[in-house]
Amino acid sequence: MKIKRSSGILLHPTSLPGKSGIGSLGKNAFLFIDYLVKSGQSIWQVLPMGHTGYGDSPYQCFSIYAGNPILIDLELLIDEGLLNHSIFDEDSTSDETRVDYGKVIGFKKSQLKVAYNNFTINDVSKSNLYKAFNEKNEKWLTEYALFIELKEHFNEMPWWDWPQELRFREEAAIQNFKTQNAHKIGFHKFCQFIFYKQWAAVKKYANDRGISIVGDIPLYVAHDSADVWSNHEVFQFDENRKPLKVAGVPPDYFSSTGQLWGNPLYNWDFMQKNGFTWWIDRISATFEMFDFVRIDHFRGFEAYWAVPFGDKTAEKGEWVKAPGTELFKTIREKLGELPVIAEDLGIITPEVEKLRDDFGYPGMKILQFAFHADEGSGYLPHNYTPNFVVYTGTHDNDTLQGWFNDLENDIKKRVLKYADADEKTIIRKMIRVAWSSVAEMAIIPLQDLLELGSEARMNIPGTPGGNWQWRFQMEHLTDEKAEWLADITKIFNRKSD
Repeated sequence: MKIKRSSGILLHPTSLPGKSGIGSLGKNAFLFIDYLVKSGQSIWQVLPMGHTGYGDSPYQCFSIYAGNPILIDLELLIDEGLLNHSIFDEDSTSDETRVDYGKVIGFKKSQLKVAYNNFTINDVSKSNLYKAFNEKNEKWLTEYALFIELKEHFNEMPWWDWPQELRFREEAAIQNFKTQNAHKIGFHKFCQFIFYKQWAAVKKYANDRGISIVGDIPLYVAHDSADVWSNHEVFQFDENRKPLKVAGVPPDYFSSTGQLWGNPLYNWDFMQKNGFTWWIDRISATFEMFDFVRIDHFRGFEAYWAVPFGDKTAEKGEWVKAPGTELFKTIREKLGELPVIAEDLGIITPEVEKLRDDFGYPGMKILQFAFHADEGSGYLPHNYTPNFVVYTGTHDNDTLQGWFNDLENDIKKRVLKYADADEKTIIRKMIRVAWSSVAEMAIIPLQDLLELGSEARMNIPGTPGGNWQWRFQMEHLTDEKAEWLADITKIFNRKSD
């Protein structure tokens, strides 16, 4: 896949400013798109947009298809007559700098239930748009809505702790629960209808202004998810539907004991015999939402790190081969050439590089990884080849300023010399280094454009809480920063028009 020379900003919608304690798909999403245009950019990259579970990580969601209800903009529902302006009198989620997920989830759920009741009372639920959405997404929507309502019914317990007849999906028990809870299950369908309607408007606004959206899908799915509960044969489970082994990565830059993710591993033999249908459906749905898709942990399609279920760390895992070539051939046959970005960080072998290159997928280069090795480091920009996306850092890194502040003195000097910078100019000089590289696409987290420190970090891998909370204020998006970014974008020919 050939990508055009371009550039953009990484920002998850939860970090947008606005009411209700979290960013949303309302007016500030549109204002951010306007700022991208003013800055000369053509890319907006987001994190996974799914319905997050425990820990609030967008990489651990209840469904690979469902959008996150807490991203729904309530002001747009006021405009539609489904809510009243007075709802914000009850809003206790007013922190503009951090997301308090507990408060946000409680407040938004209560207001969305009011909107749902008004939606059904006013008979809008019989509208053609709503009917069409339900029919188009029936393959996943009912299972997801049923799963979420079951979780609420059982006080958020994971599905493997539910009564046996529901854990094993006995038909009579499932039908009985559906009948008794039809209205409640309908609420979760309503939330998805609203989420997708609002997201479609955001995406259209972006695309109409020359902004492409890069989405992100995790390789694995959460153990406690509708996907696993309703598709157990796709995963490596024993007869009691307990995982045999789980996902993670071995010790690396981020962790001396590796990262134990705990996701169930795929039953690749079953998937291959079934024509990779599960993956075809997933990829197809994802590309309806986004223009490009970054596949997280791409190396897991060549070989994956399998950790015995029950281990406390990822140290005792082993590499197991995966049928990545067969999978991507099938995807290409069914869906054509797709604009995929391969997240190829970590322990990358020649086999992983071959898989990436055989399908023409651009890989990733991270500037923060470039200065701890010798001058032959593949992360140093003078060693790049074009088919890559260069980042100053990702959601898992510290901000560029935080990273620089914590460097040892000898490495700090190396960075300053390479970027021809001093400590006051280093952030902009590093962004300029990325923009000047031959990598076809260059992306920075918004925190780096704003030159923020570690207080604005999005995630610290391997930590259980306190992540995904950062938010910015609209006044941070100054004309001066937009003009500077637009200028270097034009200088280094990253503007598409």
